[in-house]
Amino acid sequence: MHDTSHAEPGGHVPVMLGRVLELLAPALGGSEPVLVDANLGLGGHAEALLAAHPRLHLIGVDRDPDAIERSTARLAPYAGRITLVRAVSDELPEVLARAGRPRVDGVLFDLGVSSPQLDEAERGFAYSQDAPLDMRMDPQQELTADVVVNTYSEGELTRILRDYGEERFASRVSRFLLRERAASPITSTKRLAEIVREAIPAATRRTGGNPAKRTFQALRIEVNGELTAFERALPAALDALAVGGRVVVLSYHSLEDRISKQVLAARTKDTGPPGLPVPLPAHQPRFRLVTRGAEVPDEQEVAANPRAASARLRAAERIREPE
Repeated sequence: MHDTSHAEPGGHVPVMLGRVLELLAPALGGSEPVLVDANLGLGGHAEALLAAHPRLHLIGVDRDPDAIERSTARLAPYAGRITLVRAVSDELPEVLARAGRPRVDGVLFDLGVSSPQLDEAERGFAYSQDAPLDMRMDPQQELTADVVVNTYSEGELTRILRDYGEERFASRVSRFLLRERAASPITSTKRLAEIVREAIPAATRRTGGNPAKRTFQALRIEVNGELTAFERALPAALDALAVGGRVVVLSYHSLEDRISKQVLAARTKDTGPPGLPVPLPAHQPRFRLVTRGAEVPDEQEVAANPRAASARLRAAERIREPE
């Protein structure tokens, strides 16, 4: 059974919560442990970690002012043990420097979009409701989904839809978008979803959920620079870990998981020349993998929380100081 005491507003439970707590626990047993939640969202994982570790200080990072506001209210009982910062995850070194905590014991990346962003129509993330084409996690940034859809070239749109949305009809969708925007700008989520639906062949439309899902995912990733931020943030998080410190990554997209896998693999392998009788200390790995491959939620969790279905979890631990 799930511990529903950590259910999110709207009934959502933080993804793989029990496993996240289990993996981070060995790193948080010290007298003054510090953990960074690099994608704070609704604060569900953060709340559970603060409850489980009475001496823990948590640094929560999110670029969405709404997420910071909600989490500030939710985590109010722990106000003396939290530092919440509005920033992008790849600003981690600056965030830690300002907080006066350059070394930390744990870092959690939960790369999923929080439920309110998906559910509140005016944010423009949802294809199920009509809203302006926005999709910004940071309302102050200039790039919106409207700009991408109406100004990017056909080649750029095809690349984004193929790489970020894993849309096999990417070039066809792009062609339809260019044709439609030539007649009039595409400014609403409803119209975008209708155009994508027309572009996807009928036989494919009958399976696999809403045909616009992949296009909306691709635009969200492009607008918010999610993959580029994570590519910089994960190495920065590993650099900040103390010996015995752990990083846990929850990703929801094959590209996110690939970055996670590649970065962790590079940090956990011996870099010395092969065949040496004794490994050279300078080439020994600084980290070890704590998970075997990518772990996935069990069937029970997916049944209770369909948004967990695409989750992939990886974790690593620092075992040596840098040379």
